[in-house]
Parts: sequence; C-alpha cells; structure tokens
Amino acid sequence: MNPIYSKNLPNLAENIAKSVAIALAEDIGPGDITAQLIPTEQTAKANIITREQCIFCGKAWVEEVFRQLDPRVQIIWYVEDGQNAAANSLLFTLQGSARSLLTGERTALNFVQTLSGTATISKQYSDQVAHTGVKLLDTRKTIPGLRTAQKYAVACGGCHNHRIGLYDAFLIKENHIAACGAIEKAVAAARAIAPGKPVEVEVENFAELDQALAANADIIMLDNFSIDDMKKAVAINAGRAKLEASGNINEHTLIPTAETGVDYISIGGLTKHCRAVDLSMRVS
Repeated sequence: MNPIYSKNLPNLAENIAKSVAIALAEDIGPGDITAQLIPTEQTAKANIITREQCIFCGKAWVEEVFRQLDPRVQIIWYVEDGQNAAANSLLFTLQGSARSLLTGERTALNFVQTLSGTATISKQYSDQVAHTGVKLLDTRKTIPGLRTAQKYAVACGGCHNHRIGLYDAFLIKENHIAACGAIEKAVAAARAIAPGKPVEVEVENFAELDQALAANADIIMLDNFSIDDMKKAVAINAGRAKLEASGNINEHTLIPTAETGVDYISIGGLTKHCRAVDLSMRVS
C-alpha cells in the first residue's frame, strides 16, 4: 500500500483485511472442490498480466488475499500502485502451492481489475484538466463495501477524495435546507453540532449562492450550473468560499467546466462507471 495515496483514508489496512475476508468467504465457501483435483504437494508459478494499458492499483489487496489464504505463497512485484502498466505487461508473479494459487486467483484479480479500472479512469480525467488548478473529486457513489478501496484507487489515478462518508464533513442539500428553514440556519446548526468540520452547501441558483456566501459556508456546490453561470458564480464569489461544480460532468463538459475557475469538480463516474481492466493469470 502506497502511503502517498492512503494518508487521508482512515483504517485502510483494517478495511482491506475485512474486504478480503468477505471476498474469500463468498468464493470459497466450505471449500474449493476443483482445487482438490491437484495434489497437495504440487507447486506452481503464475504470471499475472494486463491485456490492456492501465494505471495499476490493488497491491495490498493481493498481498492480503494470500496472507489470509496461504502465507507461504511468494509474490514478486513488477509494478506499484499508481504506475502505468502497458498492455500485455507483467504485473506480478506468484509462487507456491498450486492449490493456493488457483483458489486465490479470482479474488485477487477481482480486486486488481476493479481498482485498476477506477485508477485508470481517474487518470484519464485528471490528465485532461492538468493545465488548470482544479481538483477532481470522487463522490459517495461507490461499490457497496468498497468505499475506501475505490477512494484509494481514485487517488492513485491523480484525483482527490471528497468526504469519505456522512461523518467527516457536512453537505447541506435541498432537503436539509427545507428541514432547517433556511441556508443560514442549516449552516449555523452545522457549526454548533461539529465545530471544525467542513461545511458545504449545495445551491441551485444565484439567490441561494448569495445566501450560502452570507452564511460563510466553507464550500459551495454549484449544482447543474451552466458554463456561463459558473463563470458568473466565480466572479461573484471572489475567493470567499471554495466552489465545487457538480452534475452531469462528462468528457465533453469536463474541460470547459475546469476552465471556469471553480476550485473543485465532483464526478460520480470515477467510481460508479468504472470498467474492470482485463487481466490474465498464466500458470506454469
């Protein structure tokens, strides 16, 4: 696990251990009956390659799979998290019990293919806006049970993490505002409940933007603002709060949005639309 990418993620090692245990249990169940065809003493070597270019992610998950399954398995690494891997390149080699290699194969590769897919799309997006000062953020639209893992992968791809969950920052939306009675009241209540926690307010028009600025929100999310309206919002804000663009950001609107001068762009597609990387394990 690369500390560069994991420094802002709480309990990552603990989450990895739990995720791997669940994944192994659902795959192996009471036992791998196909692996029993292989003599217990037989050893093997397995090379894992990627069939397509990707940003690799998932080293710690692979290591945890074989730590829990069979700690005698040796892993030789040829790539680190966050590094580019060319198509048909060797990612890592496994050596040990043939039964263990085959039993752990799918679980290990499932983590790598998913997290590398997340890291790869994050890198594609981050490269497109490298000429601006904007930070691309993930969201809570993650695969259930893999929140921390996917947020780690997003960081590997050069993007950034929004709040981890419902506990580490306020995001005051339309329904919260309605329940509290006004943006000012919602922000004041948030400051009282958890002093020091970031307070973000989602706004849908310029009247709400003015109210959020008057309430001294730390971050203001511009929900589905047009490009021209985002430019106007940046001018109105004049650096008083951080501005985050959100809503229907895609490959066509990303660069124009980044060039408006907003501080952040949140993109649910970094985690919810990721496509698994095509991997292969060859045993000898």
